[in-house]
Amino acid sequence: MDILIQQLINGITVGSVYALVALGYTMVYGIIGLINFAHGDVVMVGAMLATTVVLAMVGSDPGGSSAWFTVIVSLLAAIPACMVVGWIAERYAYRPLLRAPRLAALITAIGVSFIIQNLAMMIWGRNYLSFPHIIEPIIYQLGGARISQLQIIIILGATIIMAGLLMVVHRTRLGTAMRATAQNREVAGLMGVNIHTVISAAFLIGSALAAVAGVMVTTYYGVAQYTMGFMLGLKAFTAAVLGGIGNLGGAMLGGLLLGIIESLGAGYIGDLTNGVFGSNYQDVFSFIVLILVLVFRPSGLLGERVGDRA
Repeated sequence: MDILIQQLINGITVGSVYALVALGYTMVYGIIGLINFAHGDVVMVGAMLATTVVLAMVGSDPGGSSAWFTVIVSLLAAIPACMVVGWIAERYAYRPLLRAPRLAALITAIGVSFIIQNLAMMIWGRNYLSFPHIIEPIIYQLGGARISQLQIIIILGATIIMAGLLMVVHRTRLGTAMRATAQNREVAGLMGVNIHTVISAAFLIGSALAAVAGVMVTTYYGVAQYTMGFMLGLKAFTAAVLGGIGNLGGAMLGGLLLGIIESLGAGYIGDLTNGVFGSNYQDVFSFIVLILVLVFRPSGLLGERVGDRA
């Protein structure tokens, strides 16, 4: 039972990050019907930039500045940088393809992903960047399981951010414009909604969430590398599909469920099978989930019908 509780804690922590990234996928898909496969690489940019800022601030004296102040500064640097990357991709790669066939936009998204990866490799190199050990590992006992202060902050931070996003979408004029555009882009434009502004806002918000997720990932795992966004992006896409792509609540639920499934598969099930299906195979469980969802429930757990598009 202690192993189960521990893996649930680990799964909720990782699932919170998946949920933040999945929100970026589902917002863009809900509005323009595009699977933005470059979104995971925006997360990577946030992680790499945040690690670089922390390394520059810490220097040779890890105890020279407040740990959480340093992390907050790195977050404040990563968010606008990721928003710029997302805006450039939307403005110059995706906007000219709004009325193009979906396959053209999909291929373009894959191309943008490769461009961001290679630019990151040119800037930061091929090697891993190690996040300095500046955060004191404060551990709390929860029955027979343990939860760290960092895990608590990641879970609470992701929860607050997701709740704030729901408030924006359902209680503001921008959110109303987003929902109208998602329902029918042409009619929303006829009613006075600036479609391009709404789409840009979706990319900017999604990129900001990606930056936060990137900082969370690099502080939690302690490393960042230019290819890290590929697998993280695929898992977040799986989470979005699991919950129902186009549905914000579904993306949150899918992210949490996927994190829990991964952790149970890597730890609890791995322990029951003497390590045969241990942590080395945790990615397998994610894609098994994706296959099962696509086969048996393509709309996802909370999937809703998005307006038909030509």
